[in-house]
Amino acid sequence: MNNPWEEIKLDDYENHMKLDSVRQLQGMNSIMKDQFEAYPVSTVMVLGVAGGNGLEHVRRDKYRIIYGVDINENYLRAVTERYQKLLDVLECLRIDLLKDPDKLPHAELVIANLLIEYIGYEAFQDAIRTIGPKYVSCVIQINTDDAEWVSDSPYIHVFDRLDEVHHQMDEQRLKTSMEEIGYVLTLRTSEALPNGKALLRMDYEITI
Repeated sequence: MNNPWEEIKLDDYENHMKLDSVRQLQGMNSIMKDQFEAYPVSTVMVLGVAGGNGLEHVRRDKYRIIYGVDINENYLRAVTERYQKLLDVLECLRIDLLKDPDKLPHAELVIANLLIEYIGYEAFQDAIRTIGPKYVSCVIQINTDDAEWVSDSPYIHVFDRLDEVHHQMDEQRLKTSMEEIGYVLTLRTSEALPNGKALLRMDYEITI
């Protein structure tokens, strides 16, 4: 059976994420602006790039290559169409992180926002080992109450199959899993969202 993310239409995903009752698309866009600027690097890989939200903040005079990685070919096609001005530095890669992490190229910075939830800690470790970045900046969703992990919306049933791949995130477990592969936490910020949720950003730097 294919990965549930290969079946979710980009319009449905983005329309859900930008609802006033969700506001994750807007929150992620603001965070990514800072992620792209935070470190002295010239190569970056965005794992789970989806439709490319946030790529408009990339400075061409800073980056010589930007990898956009996703499992959904239609998402990557949309990224290419939306960001024509980046085509000389943007390379979209269709890679299943659960099956083919060894296909990932090297990058100095990895951005992984709302991705670890869908591959788990061990698969994320495997991906980071392969990429070998100096810096990792990731965002996970934290529920601050007993609300469901997918916010209610007219699009909620689009995400029904995600239960098959979803992993409940825990801040300490992520920190421990990164320490196991030689990365130390250097930044922690949290941004509140509607419906009792928050976007927790955790940045890491390699120590070995």
